Amino acid sequence: MTTTFYKNLSQILQSEKRLVLMVVIANEGSSPGRKGFKMLVTQNQMHGTIGGGIMEHKLVEFAESLLDKPSFEPFIKLQIHDKSAPKDQSGMICSGQQTIAFYDIDLDFLPTVNQILTEKDFKITYSNSGINIPSENPEWSFAETNSLPQKVYIIGGGHVGLALSETLSKLDFEIHVLDHRENLNTMEQNHFVHSSQVVEFEKIDNYIPEGDAIYVVIMSFGYRTDDIIIRKLIDKHFKYIGLLGSKEKIATLFSKMIEDGFNKDNIAKVYAPIGIDIKSETTQEIAISVAAQLIRVKNQNR
Repeated sequence: MTTTFYKNLSQILQSEKRLVLMVVIANEGSSPGRKGFKMLVTQNQMHGTIGGGIMEHKLVEFAESLLDKPSFEPFIKLQIHDKSAPKDQSGMICSGQQTIAFYDIDLDFLPTVNQILTEKDFKITYSNSGINIPSENPEWSFAETNSLPQKVYIIGGGHVGLALSETLSKLDFEIHVLDHRENLNTMEQNHFVHSSQVVEFEKIDNYIPEGDAIYVVIMSFGYRTDDIIIRKLIDKHFKYIGLLGSKEKIATLFSKMIEDGFNKDNIAKVYAPIGIDIKSETTQEIAISVAAQLIRVKNQNR
């Protein structure tokens, strides 16, 4: 994720004083490097990725050679993943192509890094003029923000919620945990989230926004609280809503909701039991199965 990458860049830059930053600013087809992928290279180390394989190995060596020069202006390189291409071959055969921008980064870039790490919804623009350097008619450009577009609300701060938070923290999700229990040790141990709150489940709908980038994961303490939560959220619009529990518990819960007049179509949209079926037993296995399902839903229309 963007902020994690720039946090590492800051530490490495302060140590190494200079580095080459590579940013994928465009991609087409089955390109291994997607728009927004980043990699930095110094004389002693590298971090991140622009897609891997022989292409990355070749461009890392190229970046290292750039560090032998006093300085260079931003430029781009097209990489075509097809050995029949007349030029700009990447050395890979997966088809598609990607464009990579190269930047000469020194200690003068640290104030911009600090903005990326501290300012909310900070816009980062990569162009032939530089990074966040105004240009009216850039020859090429790409912009992103430091915010994570996908937001996950985990309702239930217990052991599974903690394990899921840790797993999702390595992915491109902004994580929020909600529970109704005060002084819950697993909530206090959860340093992977962007926020955690103790709330009343009877008012849970006040704490979760609707939207196409909102994922709701219900894994509260038991049947009674699950029932309260799902009834409050079932008619809301989310990208994903899932419920942890046995098939028997979920069947009973949904049956009673239908008896009480809840919309059957909305109930059918709930992923329950939550997660993909990998015969999960441990909290970590459950977390992986749920994370995999979230990834599948996130990427299904790409």
